[in-house]
This record gives sequence, C-alpha cells and structure tokens, in this order.
Amino acid sequence: MTADEMHSDNKDVVTASGHVVLTLTSSGASRLKLGPVRLLADKLVYHHAEHSFAAEKIRLGAYPYYADGDSAAGTPAEIVINHATVSYGEPGPWQPTLKAEKIYYTPGQRLRTEGSLAGIGRVQPLPFPQFTQDLREPLISHVSLTGGFRSSLGIFLDAGLHLPAASGVMLGGDVAIYTNRGIMFGPSGTYSRSADGTDMSGYFRTGFIADHGNRSTDILGLPVPKDRAYIEWQHTQQLADNLTLAAQLNWWKDSEILRDFRPKEFTQVQEPDSFLESNYTGKNYIISAFARFQPNSFERVQERLPEIRFDLLPTPIGGGVIEQFNASYARLRERGPFQYEIGIAPVPSQPVTSPQMVVVPNTTLLQTDRVDAYYSLSRPIAPTDWFSFTPTAGGRYLRYTNGKGDQLFALVNNLGSTFTSPSLATTTSGIFPTTSQTRSLGELGFDAVLRASGTFDYKNEAWKIDGLRHLFTPRLSYRYVRADKPNLIPAIDRPVFSTYLQPLGLGDTRAIDTLESSNTLRLAFDNVLQTRDPVTGTRDLASLTVANDLGFTPGHRDVSGLQVEAALMPARWLQLDTFQRFSPNHSTVNEFNTGFTLHDASAWSVRFSNSFLRSQIEAYAIDSRARLNESYDVLARLQYDARTHRLNEQAYGLVQNLDNTWRISYIVSLYSGPRRESHFGLNVQIEATGF
Repeated sequence: MTADEMHSDNKDVVTASGHVVLTLTSSGASRLKLGPVRLLADKLVYHHAEHSFAAEKIRLGAYPYYADGDSAAGTPAEIVINHATVSYGEPGPWQPTLKAEKIYYTPGQRLRTEGSLAGIGRVQPLPFPQFTQDLREPLISHVSLTGGFRSSLGIFLDAGLHLPAASGVMLGGDVAIYTNRGIMFGPSGTYSRSADGTDMSGYFRTGFIADHGNRSTDILGLPVPKDRAYIEWQHTQQLADNLTLAAQLNWWKDSEILRDFRPKEFTQVQEPDSFLESNYTGKNYIISAFARFQPNSFERVQERLPEIRFDLLPTPIGGGVIEQFNASYARLRERGPFQYEIGIAPVPSQPVTSPQMVVVPNTTLLQTDRVDAYYSLSRPIAPTDWFSFTPTAGGRYLRYTNGKGDQLFALVNNLGSTFTSPSLATTTSGIFPTTSQTRSLGELGFDAVLRASGTFDYKNEAWKIDGLRHLFTPRLSYRYVRADKPNLIPAIDRPVFSTYLQPLGLGDTRAIDTLESSNTLRLAFDNVLQTRDPVTGTRDLASLTVANDLGFTPGHRDVSGLQVEAALMPARWLQLDTFQRFSPNHSTVNEFNTGFTLHDASAWSVRFSNSFLRSQIEAYAIDSRARLNESYDVLARLQYDARTHRLNEQAYGLVQNLDNTWRISYIVSLYSGPRRESHFGLNVQIEATGF
C-alpha cells in the first residue's frame, strides 16, 4: 500500500490518506484463488491481520471490469461497494455501465448487485433489481441495433441482446419493428460448456411476425402467408474423446422469410438444411449415424431417416497392399413440392428396360431402403521418391428394398434418352417393385504421380523474393467401371449441377443411384512456384493446375471440358486467381471466373472479379474498403450484369469505431432489375465488438 500519509496505532491498523493505492500481489491472489486486486481511494483504514479494510471515494477493478463508489469495505475475498458504478472496459461515454446501491465484488470471480440500473455511459434506463455476472465469462455474447429504411419494409428498427442466465448460458431475444410489415420478435441465445473432456456449444434464434405488408409469392409461385416464422439452431458436442455430435435445424414457414427480413443471413444460407450427425472414431475406422430431415414444405430434400455407416480407413494388410472398405444402410425419402419434374417411365407395351423421358406433374414422394457396400485393394509402387504408381481394384454392391413412388418419377442411369412425351404422364402409385433389387459394379484402374522440382537463385528485394523453387507434378488416373443395367430404381442420390470434374473412383461418387459403366482417363498437371519466407519457411508465388478427362464409353463425349485453375501471389498485397473451363470439342470457353485483389494491410483493399457461365451468367463486381483514420472506414460495392446491361447492385457505406467497443455501419444500397428486394435501402447498424 502506498499513500501521501500513513498512520499506525501499532496494532496492525494502518490509516492511509491522499492518493491511496492498495495492491494485492499476484502470489497473494493465487493463494486466495482470486484475480489480481488494485484499489484506489482518498482514505483507507487497513487491518493487516484480517486483510480487511474500509475506504472512501474508492476506485478498483481488473480488466475488463472497473468500479467506483462513495465507500467500500471488505476483504480481498469480497468487497462491498456503496453507491457504485461498474463499467465494462475503461470508463467512457460509450461503455456499458451499471449503477447500484450495493455491489458485491469477488475479484476475478463474481459480481453481484442490488437495486441496479443498466445502460451506456451516463444513461442507465434499464432496471435490474438483482444482477449476477461470472467475471470469467463474457458480459454480453451478442448485442446489435440496426435501423434504416427499405421501400418494401418501410422505416425499421431491429435490436438483439443476450445476457447471462446461467453458467455458460446467454439468453435474450431479437425484436424488429417495420412500419410497412409489423413487429417481428423471438427468443434467442447461446450456450457453451467445457468440463471433463466433454465440450458443448451452440446457439438458437427465432422470429415470428404477422406480416400485413405486400408479401408477394414464394419460390413455388404460391401466396406467402400472413403469419410468418423461422427457427434456427446449431449444436456441436464432444460426448467423449472419440465421440462427437452435431445438429442443425433450419425451419422456415415460407421460403422468403429470411430474404425479406434477414437478408445478410439469407445470403449465407439460401437452401436451409436440417440434420443430426454423430461420429465414433476408432483406431482405424469410423462409425457414423446421420439423419437429414425436411421440415420445410417448399423445398426438395434427399432425406435420410437415418443412414448408418461404417468406414474402414486405408489399412495395410501385407505385401504392400492396402485395403479400404465402407458399408451403409440408409432409409431414403424424397418429397418434392414443385409442380413439374423431369422423370423416366416405361413406354407402354415395351419392356421396363426401354423407358423414355416424360414430364410428370405434382411429384410427391420417392422412397427406398438401400444397402451399399464398397471394397477396394490398392498397391502403391514407388521405385523412387519422384514417381509412384498405384493400381487399384474395387467393387460396389447395392441392394434396394421397399421402393415406392406416389407419381411417375424415376431416374435410371442406362438410357441416355432425351425423348419427352407429356402424354405418357399417366398413372401413379407404386411403380417401383417392392421386392428387393440388387446391383453389382466393379472397377479397375490406377493412379500415377510424377514429382519434379527445380531451384533458381533469383532474388528481388522489392517483391521479397529470396530464391525460387518450381514444383511440377503430372498426375494420370484411369478408371474402368462396369455396371449392370438396373430395373426401375428410385434415383434419390443423383448427379447435381457442377462445373468441376467429379470424383473419378467408384467409391468416391455420391450419385450412387445413377451409377453407370464408364471408361475414363484423367490427366492433370500441378505447378507451384515458391520462395523462401522468414516466418513460414516457404511462400507460394504462383500456382497453375490443368486437368482434363478423356472418355471411352460408347455414347459419351470423348473429351470433357479442359479445366484451368491459376493463382498469382507475387507479393502479400497482390493476388490474382482465375478458373476457366474450355470445350475442346467446340473451341468455346464455357466458364471463366477471375478475381484480382490489391490491399495494403488494414489501410485499404480493392477486389475486381467476374463470373461467366455461357448462356447463364456474365457479371462483374468491385469490392473496396479504405481506412480513413482510427475511427472511420469507407466501403463500396458495385455489381454489373453484362447480359442485361444493368448495374444490379450498388452499396456505399461508412463504418465507425467507437472506443473499440462498438462498430456502427451506415450503408446505402441501390438495386436494379426485377427482384424481391427493395430498390433502395438505408441501413444503420450498431454491433458490439469489445465484449
């Protein structure tokens, strides 16, 4: 303890006055199992034997909590402060504060108040008769305030807050007022726990509104209902050292609820997914249980109710041979809300092996139980460290039972027909055999890799280049897959749209129900140019990957799109990346995407990008951000659609930093073209950054 004056009565009682500073040392704090204690006062009476004191005009705290009061008394184990104010972070006009008649403070552990008011700075409008905070946990896990104007919503104000409810649990809610639509509200919260090797964390968020505005139609073209709602929940848990659990729920009453009221969240999740998954990891195997649900009525989901799977990781079995095995049982179901689907049905008076394409209205249900097993053997051969050759052989077995379809809908894989006849869309229920069906598939192939490198003594101080190393890796893979021709099978796991080369091996594909014979050779060239780096050891300066498939299956095109993916990073402040898909058969570029980024640490950044997909997309975008000073950043985003000659999106904003505690964004958005979003928007958003 230090002070301007100290007086002692020789009975371990010290009276100090004038700039009194009392500090409990770290060793003392450790002995008492407390956090560090530092106390400032105008006057203090200290009883050394009891480690107790009484003080006037007191200030004390340990980051990030600080308190001051008219008087205080207690011990390092607990301090009672009268007529006190507590702030989160150093006291200032924008810090969260709490005023109370009495505050009970256990340094580094707990804060408890009686008769308190909460607020910001000197304004405390929120009453808290009693408040308890574990100082080892965040004061607030979420706080946000957004306001502005959108022509579809009117003037709006959206607020969210989470406060401690129990150890590791933060509860609160979100309330939003829209002058053109109504009030949306719902509880929300976060939780986390870590004890005895079992970790758990998650969050939930909800929203409910009686929407009296112009709701328009949903993704199916149906009117959006007046009563609208959504529920979002995510959960992860470590049940044991080798057992995990993950869950996610996204329930939307209509397809446009997040797009209308939570556009930032909708940008990230436009197709909601709900699942439950648990994995048990053994020494060289994984057992998993996975369930996917369809809680929403407006989307098509390949449900798994459930899927149980066993994966044997690649395991040596002697002689250099490696085995790999996986098997699964899945109850599959798919319900479709769309008005029309492309399907396959047998042609009348012809065998089932000759179906044709038909348009089927009101498809409602596909269902089957499936057993799937795959086994492969491979033998890596590496005569040198720069070459390896791995022949592989494998087989896959599929068994389908309890097939069901309430409408004509089946995608079988051996036809290649494009005939369309709506007149064939007749009958309906039970077109799939209820007896079991089996399929057997086999594969032969190899993977060959050649590794070459070269070094060059080139240095450039301006670009921070200290020598060059070129890594060149040609890859050649071949797979011959032989598949029997199936009967009518509910094709639930079928190909999805993708412009990238798909997995080549029989055991890697996910389009299980449409597997067919193939004969494919894949050639790829990987190039990486590196230099020395004093921090990370090496730094990539450039990369180039070229890949192409050659098909030899009758009825299939011989050459796939030539894919070229490149990146250039000659300095930390510059990056250029590009992806191109070129059709050798027609000498046309089918896809071309690029991005060019410049940045100066946190001072400024700008990115130019384009997306081109022949006959579908031709868009250009600019994203930029610049730091004006410690308090203000500016940002801008432009997106241009070359096919319609229209500037689809413009956004201009100013971001303000208040005392490293709050971030305020002021953003003006302008949209063009037919779209559900408003053509004009003004957003003012306040987010907590320092809790």
